[in-house]
Amino acid sequence: ECGHINVSREDPTKCEKCGCTHLTREEDVLDTWFSSALWPFSTLGWPDTDAPDLKYWYPTSVMVTGYDIIFFWVARMIFSGMEQMKKEPFKTVFIHGLVRDDKGRKMSKSLGNGIDPLEMAENYGADALRFNLITGNSPGNDMRFFVEKCEAMRNFANKIWNASRFVMMNLSIDKVQLPENLELEDKWVLSKLNTLIREVTDNLESYELGVASAKIYDFIWDTYCDWYIELTKTRLNGEDAAAKLAAENVLCYVLLRILELLHPFMPFITEEIWQALPHEGKYLISAKWPEYQDALHFPEAENAMEAVKDAISAIRARRAEMNVPPSRKAQVIIVTAQLDNYRLGAHFITRMAYASELTVVTEAPADLTGMVTVATHDATVYMPMAELVDIAKELERIAAERKKAEENLHRIEAKLANESFTSRAPESVVNAEREKAEKARALIAKLDESAAAMKL
Repeated sequence: ECGHINVSREDPTKCEKCGCTHLTREEDVLDTWFSSALWPFSTLGWPDTDAPDLKYWYPTSVMVTGYDIIFFWVARMIFSGMEQMKKEPFKTVFIHGLVRDDKGRKMSKSLGNGIDPLEMAENYGADALRFNLITGNSPGNDMRFFVEKCEAMRNFANKIWNASRFVMMNLSIDKVQLPENLELEDKWVLSKLNTLIREVTDNLESYELGVASAKIYDFIWDTYCDWYIELTKTRLNGEDAAAKLAAENVLCYVLLRILELLHPFMPFITEEIWQALPHEGKYLISAKWPEYQDALHFPEAENAMEAVKDAISAIRARRAEMNVPPSRKAQVIIVTAQLDNYRLGAHFITRMAYASELTVVTEAPADLTGMVTVATHDATVYMPMAELVDIAKELERIAAERKKAEENLHRIEAKLANESFTSRAPESVVNAEREKAEKARALIAKLDESAAAMKL
């Protein structure tokens, strides 16, 4: 009642000045965000404006935060920074979404749906948890947390570990140097890696962390592990010492670049593997970021190898559908206008598509009786496997695939017929849809040709 303001750590029972017991709590107080707003400079030695840390680190470059506290924290940091330091505390604000439970609900104590990150790291590894939270997430958008995805990312870490063990087991070099004479598969993987480096760098500079991590994931799992390692086994197990040495160098070179790209996302496993490989420098964390190199851009090799991959995948898929075991080899006839592409990779098709004999020609055989047909984007593959399959069922499969392709074509044509889409969408997007339509028509034509051939 006397107007004196009492300040104490414990709730006071009487006024320290007049002894009155009728006390009223002050309502006009600073909330917790006030001190948080001082964080960009108060942690660096302020109010000493000559503090070395303050001079060096203020202002910073990027502030990372969730969209739910932009007003409470970010705006107040800017106000406080402009008032106290006469400079904004950061140049860029990177806004991420919230991590929600698997039903899309906000995690809270009352719902009991929170996830303990320490428990997740203990069960699946810190790298798997980090990669789970980054991959597939886009700036500003909420994400649902699925434990199953953590398990999938742990499997991804195991994939990297096993691939690295394979490389180490076949490594005889103590310094990595790319060979002057590169094989088709070497040029292909190096060119794909080169493109990956450029795209991931661009994605990170644009704060597209989820896009960058997804591209690295796809390259490691598909391009490097499932394909390139398999493609090098012939040389690694062969008698040609020079060819083996070349394969070792490219395998190790690509693996090192992969680890450098992946390190910001999965720092622990990448550092561990990197230390076991021939490398320059003491730690991966301080290694130079990989750069795009014009000398490692091989578009022709990429096109050739992708065509070979498509053919191998298509043949193996068809054999699997018909339950033909790998031990049963069959003649393979590839009809294409791109002869050089398929002839360059003929030995891969022979080995990986279980071909007893491979022929690459521009015109289909005159007699297609009993042939099983596979269509890729630039070739038609014939296999005389009538004794292994039921021709009637093969015709049913072709009809089903044609129906699916036709439905896809109808969807694309409907989109292109929509004036709202063609007038508002970017030209590149419209052209991409037109290209899809052309590919769908070409596939339908090839399937019709295959069905006609089977009926002869």
